[in-house]
Amino acid sequence: MPAPTTATATATTNNNPPTPLDFKESDTIPLPPPKPFQPSLRHPASRKSIYDRALSRPPSSTSLPAFAHLFNTLITYHHAKSASVSEIEGRLNRAGYPIGIKMLDLLLYRQGGKAVRPTRLLDLLQFVHGVLWRGLFGRAADALEQSTSKREEYMIVDNEPVVNTYISIPKEMSQLNCAAFVAGIIEGVCDASGFGTEGVSAHWGEGDEMWPGKTIFLLRFQEKVVEREEGIKAAGG
Repeated sequence: MPAPTTATATATTNNNPPTPLDFKESDTIPLPPPKPFQPSLRHPASRKSIYDRALSRPPSSTSLPAFAHLFNTLITYHHAKSASVSEIEGRLNRAGYPIGIKMLDLLLYRQGGKAVRPTRLLDLLQFVHGVLWRGLFGRAADALEQSTSKREEYMIVDNEPVVNTYISIPKEMSQLNCAAFVAGIIEGVCDASGFGTEGVSAHWGEGDEMWPGKTIFLLRFQEKVVEREEGIKAAGG
């Protein structure tokens, strides 16, 4: 009986590099290796941004031309989307409202232990007249008055609002007062403090030759706010 035969396979190794593909005759397109990441900012990473500043330290100065340019752009935007003067003022008011909500906490934080959240109506009005105005414009408002006919209405007077300094209003829109933006900020501060309002509006102070840009901010508080205040007074608070 013949001996069985076995087949042996020998493996050969080829250390030569593979033959490169001819991409002209192939559907495969080679991808270049990724480039190292390079930041697009043109200032060094060590330079601090506005987010690195301490909230407790107010800014030393603000560029008035830059503010005037931004505010003019804001007015132009809302003017293009509005059909009347009242609609423009309403849009400006709503634009300032969320700023007032944030300004309350920011100003109280910057005051540290020197200021507390207003709990009485007069304290709130003095806060708006003084602390808020200095935080926004670097000075206090010019006057704080109460209406002689309506107990829920108060007035804050600014003889020369900076928001109207570089605004040119056409004759057909002479009733427009762009300080409605500031009125929205005041309304936001009042609501965030727990003193709800029916609205805050900005009106021209007519008849004042010395201050032709004089603006009166009319604050109309809700009836329940006035009743609460009178109840505290009656209780000896």
